[in-house]
Amino acid sequence: MGPERALSLLALARKGGNIQLGEESTGAACRAGHARLILVAQDAADNAFRRARSFSGGGRIPFLRVPFGKEALGRACGRAVCAMAALTDVSLALAFVKALEQPERHEALLADLETRVLRVQKRRQEERAHRNNVKHGKK
Repeated sequence: MGPERALSLLALARKGGNIQLGEESTGAACRAGHARLILVAQDAADNAFRRARSFSGGGRIPFLRVPFGKEALGRACGRAVCAMAALTDVSLALAFVKALEQPERHEALLADLETRVLRVQKRRQEERAHRNNVKHGKK
């Protein structure tokens, strides 16, 4: 695994509609409660990093300064440059952090995302069981 894998996951997120690109879209996704991980380019201005911190809502949404420049981040997302993005799928966010170089540097973030993924999986399983009960009656 390495940076190429992480960037390819961003391209996959763009194709699947699971990423918001740019500062305005990222802020809108955070306010709507759809953002799961905020990414800030390594060479983005300090103001962009402060904005990402304010978007995170006091740590409710994790944010991460990625080891890619604005050009590399933008190219992976299908743009010329991109300083900030928000992943809206928690499983994809977890895979992205795991694909980074030295993922052990982000142990707390990994633990938080893994907990969130388990909650989402449990909720989906309960929804399937509920739909089955409604359709066939509880046994």
